[in-house]
Amino acid sequence: MANLKTVFVTGGTGYIGSHCIIDLLNEGYEVITIDNLTNSRSGALRRVQEITGKSVTFYECDLLDGRAVHAIFAKHKIDYVIHFAAMKAVGESMQFPLIYYKNNVIGTINLIEAMKANSVYQMVFSSSCTVYGDPEHLPITEDHPTGAVTNVYGRTKYLIEEMLKDLSHAEEKWNIIALRYFNPVGAHPSGRLGEDPTKNFTNLMPYIGQVAIGKKPSLTIFGCDYDTPDGTGVRDYIHVMDLASGHVSALSKLDEEHLRFKPLNLGLGHGLSVLEFIKEFERVSKVHIPYEYSGRRVGDVATLVCDGTRGVKELKWKPTRDFQVMCEDFWRWQTMNPDGYANDEPFPATSLDEILPLSEKTTAASPAKVTAAGPAKAVPAFNSVNSINGVNGVNNH
Repeated sequence: MANLKTVFVTGGTGYIGSHCIIDLLNEGYEVITIDNLTNSRSGALRRVQEITGKSVTFYECDLLDGRAVHAIFAKHKIDYVIHFAAMKAVGESMQFPLIYYKNNVIGTINLIEAMKANSVYQMVFSSSCTVYGDPEHLPITEDHPTGAVTNVYGRTKYLIEEMLKDLSHAEEKWNIIALRYFNPVGAHPSGRLGEDPTKNFTNLMPYIGQVAIGKKPSLTIFGCDYDTPDGTGVRDYIHVMDLASGHVSALSKLDEEHLRFKPLNLGLGHGLSVLEFIKEFERVSKVHIPYEYSGRRVGDVATLVCDGTRGVKELKWKPTRDFQVMCEDFWRWQTMNPDGYANDEPFPATSLDEILPLSEKTTAASPAKVTAAGPAKAVPAFNSVNSINGVNGVNNH
């Protein structure tokens, strides 16, 4: 039976977003999604529709283009927002902090303004365990202090959380859940959807997969001198489909209770070191993974493992897939799709020209302002992070 409610998903062609859309469609929600395709391909949405047999409305749009975001909200009746869109590479964020702050924080402000202007107050925010910084205790509960963040990416997530918290305190209408998830891995069990190995990825599993199929000679392990049993970093992993169902459960929670702002951890609650990860993957795939050590990456911490008890209780949800299933599903995806979505036809995007007023269909530079001191120089209008620096290159799909 159709749910008849509409969810606006930012970053919907990305790894987590595309898997979440599958669960949303299967639960009867209508889905409208946007993505700037900086680090994803729209062909993923073709596969989403094949898997579910249901349609998706897609706009190729950057959250930095506030006019376009407002126009989409004005066009559609939206009930909820799930906000995934963000730049997310820890190392890259330390090199290009301004780009990360602009894209992640200002993009979120544009989204919130469009929501408020159209009376949409229910949001699930894709936060991160990085907001905890180097943990004071393990496992990490939601009451653990936040803010002592070790990298710029995590700091953008922390700042957005603080902004959403302040907003919900100031304006009672807001109802927001921030899901602080740990390390998503795995793929859809069909083997048709997963993390695109041809795009920039920061997770360990895609690197291992590229080594396993011979596209990379060996895996580089960053740091072998951490205070962990084998010296390599320990992380809490969660299957991407469990993560997706957690977001759908969060929407139900928003319907049941007015929370204002509530953070919840999503993870399995136990960690694996990098070496343990490799060993388990080798067992499942029956492929040897050669590796070499390098120095620690700036911003990384030794161990991140969550206490997910509160998330399980509040959302009436539970992760059901163990690490073996994560490896099996990922390996199926990797062997079936060594080039990811690179050979897929782009998904047809709904034209923004159909919804933007004629006066706003321009990407020209902002007009110069005249002051008492004379005319000021025109300020370029940046509509995406590619325009600013090209740090990720220009990728069309």
